[in-house]
Amino acid sequence: MLIHEIILGMEILTSNYKTCYHAANLGCKLAGESSNLCRSKITINAKPQLFCAGVDHRSQSFRFHNTNRSFLETPNHEECSRLYNTQGLKVAHSKVFTSNSDSYVIDGDDDVEYISGSGEATTKVLIPGLPDESIGETSASIHSCFWEWKPKLNVHYQKAGCENLRSPPVLFLPGFGVGSFHYENQLKDLGRDYRVWAIDFLGQGMSLPVENPTQRLMEGDGIEGKNSIWGFGDETEPWANKLVYSIDLWRDQVCYFIEEVIGEPVYIVGNSLGGFVALYFAAINPQLVKGVTLLNATPFWGFLPNPIRSPRLAQIFPWSGTFPLPATVRKITEFLWQKISDPKSIAEILEQVYADHSTNVDQVFSRILEITQHPAAAASFASIMCAPQGQLSFRECLIRCKMNNLPICLMYGKEDPWVKPIWGLQVKQQVPEAPYYEISPAGHCPHDEVPEVVNFLLRGYIKNIESHGSAVLPLLDDTESIQHSISRELEFTRKGSRKSVNVLFFGSKFSIWNQIYSYIKSQVAIFNTKS
Repeated sequence: MLIHEIILGMEILTSNYKTCYHAANLGCKLAGESSNLCRSKITINAKPQLFCAGVDHRSQSFRFHNTNRSFLETPNHEECSRLYNTQGLKVAHSKVFTSNSDSYVIDGDDDVEYISGSGEATTKVLIPGLPDESIGETSASIHSCFWEWKPKLNVHYQKAGCENLRSPPVLFLPGFGVGSFHYENQLKDLGRDYRVWAIDFLGQGMSLPVENPTQRLMEGDGIEGKNSIWGFGDETEPWANKLVYSIDLWRDQVCYFIEEVIGEPVYIVGNSLGGFVALYFAAINPQLVKGVTLLNATPFWGFLPNPIRSPRLAQIFPWSGTFPLPATVRKITEFLWQKISDPKSIAEILEQVYADHSTNVDQVFSRILEITQHPAAAASFASIMCAPQGQLSFRECLIRCKMNNLPICLMYGKEDPWVKPIWGLQVKQQVPEAPYYEISPAGHCPHDEVPEVVNFLLRGYIKNIESHGSAVLPLLDDTESIQHSISRELEFTRKGSRKSVNVLFFGSKFSIWNQIYSYIKSQVAIFNTKS
């Protein structure tokens, strides 16, 4: 993510949840936010109620909390039972489950719907926040590990939820310039339900080489201070022969990591560059993938032609990211590296890609700054910038995944200044059956900016696949909704305060042209109203 201001120019150029959504068409709004009262299908005289969807991490069942008294206060099961019985609401095969907090569990297939007084369903849904240890909630422990894939090339990764032996495995792939630390909110939360891993790509994060890939320069060669920068030597060390930090290398890294460390097919999730790698890997190794989730996935990577795909064209370019760096590349690298590794530049880029500036990015900033100070960082950056393209394009990867019937889920931050939603919508157009969630406000890294929302959607998506479709996708309440677009307002607590985002869902009948038509029609209506 650190150098997206430079490299993303090329990108722009080129469940348990079923009962949740049955019970929560959630046609209710917070008291005081609407004059419409929340009612069941049977007309009743009741104050507005708001129900929140929650997950019990032991029973994997969905819970609905009445929050009429206060946002943070959870009613006990007696009050919930009284609420349902006295207000005439329909409850199917319901039961009471006692966990850390008493709550009412709806566990059945019959519909429970709420509509507003105007007859239109409202859209607010309460979802769980991140685990809050200050109030006694337990988060999953994160373990930092290293795996030696090749000599001198150790892959750093983090894991959580290892004790969840029978739960689905989930692997997270980071964007460019960051590492596994960018997914700590996922590991702490989703690690309570699943076995979760996040890796650092070779040449990034803490997966930088442990030794200089080139022999050091001779003393007195006229280049001052370069002995402290790895990769600027005269000759390549044997272990680094033909080493180049390319998308093909990362694809192979993911393959061997799944085979040797995880040991079974996974749900793979990737942000930005990690999204492209996830899709690329899945297209070539479908037998190792249970599902792919793209978080503002980069639709393009690499400037130079691939030597296998275009051997003659590749011969035109004398250098393609291998070590050592040529003299001319060293000078360019020095100049660029001084600019992008400057703390002020890092802060400016983070401010650009995070749509909500109230998000605390101090830890992300410090971790990125720490990476830039590694002696191998500058030459690794140059290798990545000049690495060839992959053997398959993003579009070709999509076609292969579709042919292999691999489930794909799309989650895009609407306010991303680099990989704008139009890229996600193009993916949706190519794979109509893939659910598409557009989150706003959220920027290039929605998993870090609104982890509560991404975690909620991921849980529902995985549940849908694991149940072979018997659990509906997140935010849906029936099969008809899957065909069309819907909008929901998701609300959650963060550090004791309320926060909400809007999520727009597109179903299998989505069309870019229909979307453009709807936008034009809405603008015309606004213009007519003003005039």
